Amino acid sequence: MKLTIKQKVLLEHLNFVIRGISTKNLIPILNCIKFELTKEGLYLLSTDNELAIKSFIPENQIDSIDELGEIVISGRYIYDIVRKLTNEVINIEEIIDSQVLITTESSSFKLNCNSVSDFPAIDLEFTGNPLIFDQRVFKTTINQTIFATSQQESRPVLTGINFKINDNIMEVTATDSYRLSKKRILLDNNVDNNIDIIIPSRNLSEIIKLISDEDKKMELHIFSNKVIFKIDNLIIMTRLINGNYPDTNKLIPDNFELKVKVNLENFYNAIDRASLLTNSEEKNTIKLETKKDIMIISSNIPEIGNVEEKIKITKNVDIEIKISFSSKYMMDAIKTFDSEEIELSFNGEIKPIIVNYVDNDDLTQLILPIRTY
Repeated sequence: MKLTIKQKVLLEHLNFVIRGISTKNLIPILNCIKFELTKEGLYLLSTDNELAIKSFIPENQIDSIDELGEIVISGRYIYDIVRKLTNEVINIEEIIDSQVLITTESSSFKLNCNSVSDFPAIDLEFTGNPLIFDQRVFKTTINQTIFATSQQESRPVLTGINFKINDNIMEVTATDSYRLSKKRILLDNNVDNNIDIIIPSRNLSEIIKLISDEDKKMELHIFSNKVIFKIDNLIIMTRLINGNYPDTNKLIPDNFELKVKVNLENFYNAIDRASLLTNSEEKNTIKLETKKDIMIISSNIPEIGNVEEKIKITKNVDIEIKISFSSKYMMDAIKTFDSEEIELSFNGEIKPIIVNYVDNDDLTQLILPIRTY
C-alpha cells in the first residue's frame, strides 16, 4: 500500500474512526484501524466488536494512489501522529518487515503493522429498505432521552434506548427505573413490519457526535442483532441489546388531578439555586409546594441552612400539591425542552411527576417523587 494525502483530509476521517476503538479493550487487534486502499479511494475501519465505524475518502481527495493494499495499525498511535503533524502532505507506505512508513518533508515515523487476517470481519451490507431520518431530528431525539438510561449493568436492557415503530409512529424511550424519557416522532412513511429494538446508549453517545446539526438525511438499516447507520461517506454499525424492554406506556397516566404551567427558565433557575443546599446522600432532594398561583421550591441541610424560591404559576384547578423529588433528575428532564413554558402534571405526592410541552405530548419526561417522611 502506498499513497499521498493531505494531513487535514486524513485527520478528518481518523476523527471519525477513532471513536470505534475502546481504550478499555484488552484485545490488541481491536485497538487498531484498518486501512484499505482501492482504486476508488481509502477506507478506514475500526471496531470494538460492539461498535464499528467505516469512513471512506474518495480518490479525488487523495493526492496520489501508487500501490493498492491493506494494513492494520495501532489506532491511537496513527491518530496522534497525524494529529500532531502540520497541515501538509503525508506519504504513507507499507515497507518490509510488516511496517508502515509515514513521512512528510520534515518528519518520519515507522509503525509496526498487525496481521490483516487477525482483524475482525465486519458485515456492513445494507438492507433493501432503510428508514430515512433527518440527522438533526435524530440527534435531538437522542439528546432528549439518553440521560435517563441506566448505568447499572445488572439490568442490561435499561442501559440502552428502546426504539419502537408501529406504522408511521416511532417511540424512543429511556429509563433507569427512577425517571423516564419518551419522545414520539411522526415518520414520513409507514413501516411494513413493526420494530422493537434496544440500542446501547454508550454506542449512541458516540454516534450522535458524528451526526450533523444540519437538515441532512441519514439511513438506518435494521437487522435482528444490529443497526447500520449510513451518513454520507460514513457507515456505523452498532450491536443491539438482547431482551424485552419493559412496557413503559402504563407508567404515564391519561388523567391528572392537577396541571401546572410554569416558565421553564424561572423553574430551572429556582431548582438550580435550591439544589445548592442539597446533598447527594439524600438524592439532592428538594420540595415543591403550590399556594394558589405561587410555586414554592425549597431545600435545606440542617447543619448548613435552607433556601426558598417562589415562582408565579397557572393551575388548571384549585388544588394544591406538596411533593419532593431529585433536583438533578428534574433539571436533566427540563433541559430537554426548548419552549418558554412547560406543563407539570400531578396525581398526588407519591405518584410520578410528568413534564410535557404545554401544547403537545411529543416529549414526555417522568420523575418519581421521593418520600421525605
